[in-house]
Amino acid sequence: MTGNNAASFVGSIPENYDQGMGPVQFVPYAEDLANRLEAVKPRGAMLELACGTGILTRELRARFPSPVRLVATDLNQPMLDYARAKLADSTIEWKQADAMNLPFEKASFGAIACGFGVMFVPDKAVAFREARRVLEPGGVLAFNVWDGLENNVSTRIAQETICSFFGGHEPEFFRTPFGFNDRDLIRRLVSGEGFGQIEMTEVSIVSTSPSARAYANGVIRGTPASHEIRQRGISLDEVVEAVTLALARECGDNPCRSSRRALVVMARAV
Repeated sequence: MTGNNAASFVGSIPENYDQGMGPVQFVPYAEDLANRLEAVKPRGAMLELACGTGILTRELRARFPSPVRLVATDLNQPMLDYARAKLADSTIEWKQADAMNLPFEKASFGAIACGFGVMFVPDKAVAFREARRVLEPGGVLAFNVWDGLENNVSTRIAQETICSFFGGHEPEFFRTPFGFNDRDLIRRLVSGEGFGQIEMTEVSIVSTSPSARAYANGVIRGTPASHEIRQRGISLDEVVEAVTLALARECGDNPCRSSRRALVVMARAV
């Protein structure tokens, strides 16, 4: 994660993010990424970048139990604190760290995992270079990124609804997590920083929220979009209500279902 406004997960955001969006859109992809790592049987210690509220961390620990060393990092201390308290697992090492300047020695890890965090890094080439530096030769890099908003229906609806409050202008936050999915660019960046055997897989799911309001509250109050809304003097309650109604119309309510797609990338350090 970075320190910019689009990645400023502070205050009550971690809790709303974890409870409102976590089970709906992050848990299924965390399970998928952890399963893929388990299948390739990486050796040595494991590093997680941009661990957020610990959703992927939990899945990694379940598949790679102690004594496998698991270090979970994030640049945002509030997210890291929330994850540490939620998991309450003394076998996990928690550390604040910048993906572009990792505080680890060369070849310290056998695998690196990152769930929906690469998009927030300002210089992705530098981050991949750092990942290669701290990986052992043959080590595994595994990460996922969101496909475009057109393939992530509930988030697209939220974005379009917020736009209606912003005079048609796109909120900054949604450009960041859904703006890094060019397959050719990703392959060039990863291969250019010392990785080979690059595999990319599109993973589609139907995400289910208990209600349209539960997801609306998560995507508004659980993301930095809330900063932009407040800065414009707009009521969060009013936006949550509008997003709730829009989601219910297109995706149903009690439960609320929508299609979602991400790109999963697996590569080996050469």
